[in-house]
Formats: sequence, C-alpha cells, structure tokens
Amino acid sequence: MASRVQPHGTVSGGIISTHAALLPVDGRPAATDQRTLVIFGASGDLSSRLLLPGLGSLLAGPRATSVRIIGTGRSPLAPDEWTGRVRSAFASRGEIGPVAAETLATTEYVAGDPTDVAHLRTLLDLAGPAPVLYFSLPPAVTTAIVQTLQQLDLPEGTELAFEKPFGTDSASAAALNKLVGSLVPEENVHRVDHFLGRTAVLNLIGLRFANRLFEPVWNAEHIESVEIVYDETLGLEGRAQYYDNAGALVDMIQSHLLLVLALLVMDAPATMDAVEVRSEMARALRSTHLYHGSALEAGRRARYTAGIAADRVVPAYADEAGVDPSRETETLAEVTVEVDTNRWAGVPITLRSGKALGVARKEIVIRFKPLRHLPSGLRGAGGASDGETLRIGLNPGELSLSVPALGVDGPYTMGQVFLDATLPSSPVLPYGEVLNGILRGDPLLSVRGDVAERCWEIVEPVVAAWQAGEVPLEEYEAGSDGPADWRAGRQSAA
Repeated sequence: MASRVQPHGTVSGGIISTHAALLPVDGRPAATDQRTLVIFGASGDLSSRLLLPGLGSLLAGPRATSVRIIGTGRSPLAPDEWTGRVRSAFASRGEIGPVAAETLATTEYVAGDPTDVAHLRTLLDLAGPAPVLYFSLPPAVTTAIVQTLQQLDLPEGTELAFEKPFGTDSASAAALNKLVGSLVPEENVHRVDHFLGRTAVLNLIGLRFANRLFEPVWNAEHIESVEIVYDETLGLEGRAQYYDNAGALVDMIQSHLLLVLALLVMDAPATMDAVEVRSEMARALRSTHLYHGSALEAGRRARYTAGIAADRVVPAYADEAGVDPSRETETLAEVTVEVDTNRWAGVPITLRSGKALGVARKEIVIRFKPLRHLPSGLRGAGGASDGETLRIGLNPGELSLSVPALGVDGPYTMGQVFLDATLPSSPVLPYGEVLNGILRGDPLLSVRGDVAERCWEIVEPVVAAWQAGEVPLEEYEAGSDGPADWRAGRQSAA
C-alpha cells in the first residue's frame, strides 16, 4: 500500500495527505506572509501540551515560514518563562530549526483580563494586520471575550479559532455562532477538532474515494455494522475540572467520533475544497439519528471502579481528586446511530469511548455482510460464512482486512486470513495540520458552524435521558474491557 505523499487536497494510491506548510489559498495570505497567532489561555495545559508542540512540528517542515506568537492569559509570566515554555514545546519535536528559532526570537506574552476591552485593543495593536485569534479556553470564557470583541473593529482578514467544546449544547452553540458571525465571515472561523488533523482520519478520504475495491461496496447492501471506537488505558490524569463536567459522551463522541462518522459515511465531494467537503459532512450529519429513534435503547454508560490498567493502580473514578460523585459522570459511553440515507439506512453505527480500560482500542471496524449463498461444503471451521471485516486504526494508522479463504485448516476448509498494512504517517502532529489550515485561511479541517450545532443535536436526547436517570450508570473495573454484559454482547456480535 505504498503511496506518494502529495500536497493538501490530492489523493495518491488511496492515501491523502494534508501537509503542505503554509501554502497559499486564493485571496488569503501566501507562504511568504508571516501570520501573528494570538493565543488566549496561553499559560494553560492545552497550549503547552498540544497546541505549541503541534505548531513546532509544522515549523519544522521544509516549506514552513515563521509565525509570530503572542501569548496572553490572566497569569503573569516573565519573558524568559514564556519563551522557555515555547522552546520546550518546540524541542519536544526534535531539534529546533531556523524557522522555529525565528518564531522563538519574536514571541511575547502579555498578561491581562481577556474580557477587558483595553487589553484586547492592546493585543490587536501588537498583532498587526490579519491576526489569528486562538481561543484555548472554556466555552463560557470564550463567549465573554467574543462579546467584548463586539466593541472593537477587528483588522481585515482576522481569523478566529475556537477549541472544543464549541458551546455546551445546541442552543449555546447557535448563540455563539451568531455572535461570531457578527465579527467575521464563516470562512474565517475555525472550530478546532484536532481529530480532523490526524493522518489516519484523513486517509479515510483516500481509502474510500480512490479505491475501486471499497467504494462500490461502501453501503447498506454490503455492510452489516460499523463501530468507531476510542478506548484508552489512561484514567482521569488530573483532568477532573474539565472531565467531570463533560464525561465520555461530550468529551469524545459529541465531537471527535461524530466527525469521523461524517467522513466515513459522506458521499463523494465534487472537489477537495472546504466548501464541497464540509457540505458533504454536514449532509451526512443532518441524516444521522439515534438508532431506532430511542435514547433509552441507543445509549449506555458506565464508570470505572478501582483496578489496574496498563500496569498502573487506578483509584475508582468517584474517589479521584476533584470528582463530584453525585454528578454520575460516565467514563465509558456507547451510542448507536443510523444514517437515514439510501446508502446507509438500517446500518447500526456504534460510537464508543472510555477511560481506564484494559486495551487501548482506537479503530473503525466495518463488518461486511456474508454472501447470500455459498457452495455446499464451504461452511467450515472458524465461521466460514462470515463476511469480511475491515479494521482501520485511528492511532496509529493501521489497516487490517480479514477475508474468508480456503485451506486455512485443510484443503477444503474455510477460515479467515488477514491482510495487514501500515498507512503512511505525517511528521506534522494533528494540531500542526489544523494550524496549517488556520494560518493559511483554509477552513477545510475546521468544523462548520451548522455541523457544530448538529453534533450537539444528535446526542442531546441521550444526555437528557442520562441526566434524568432513565439509563442506569453501570460500573466496570479499571483495566477490564467494560461491564461484563457489554463484553458478552460484543462477543456475540463479533
């Protein structure tokens, strides 16, 4: 499955690559134009752990140009302390090259209240023309800043980038969309979901639309069921302040996994530009509903008790520091949906994510229907009449196709054989890929406003049922595969 890595928007050998650092987009800054990135919440964990290392990986590319970074936050930081943080983040991707060094030489940090109009004016004056304002903050603080920005005239070409979650429900997402739309046009808005920057996720486009093997059978006539799974062995890891208010459903399924679903089930776009691709994703999600329309049947939830996961002792979630047990926050969630289109109607698609599980399982599993008829005598050992199963790894990008074959356990005995491949990876981190689009003014890897609202609408009936206690909160031991009855159901389905 060798492939030639090509620039953003092209497909080769069934694999798509988005890495083409800071290439020009019509009417937007060219590769020679230095952009200024203003990071709100720059002193926070997300900036140091993901955003700045992602930028460092982008700046290490052969065609990158330097980016001026202005960090801002309420916490005061000395110039050396801020520069040290940026340097450490860049160095985490290897040796700091000349482009990253140029960015380091010009970066600065300005402490202040992000909801204060005078502070925002100072930042805009420092940033200069066509800045990128990146909100690495919770939704409530982001909304307050956006409201304050209404009092200022933003420079022409200003781009706004927002971390997930975008709002806290469909109503708040719609209200924030309205506010943001009064500041800049939609094509200048980037709702960040770093899953869209993962090479393995982007490879779905090439795998589907550039392969004669899969595209003709990518429908309900041939596919029996789909699973999109992101199980982690990690527990809470000190993230109670955010996670205990979100849970597995909002943290992973409402955003990341629904966007993976959209890429998996959407129809082929006419071209690989932002308008076409995001329109197809939106159409797919507008057709996505809970399986059989029931929030009580389509979703289930659980949280971990004490145990050992990945050779680490994990306390019960309810006993983790910062957790309020009365919230009944789930650490494992499953939601089954269907896409009500001619291509997909009737196919159950299960989205699952959990923490402190025994195996880090991050994959898409597509089970094809068995053939309607086999010659007599070919129903041998090992489920000979089973259909093919395609597994697409989300992290890292691995591909495995199991197919029925003769001669596995004898010359006339059917069994399963496996065809495995490792998909090409990008040296640019997912956040780097997303930042590449933001800095070039290309929203292809950004979530469109109506899609952000629709993702909330899909899960809100499940959230309401869980909050009302209509679906029990089950338990599973940390280091296990989840509640025992869930495992039994999955094994029977397999």
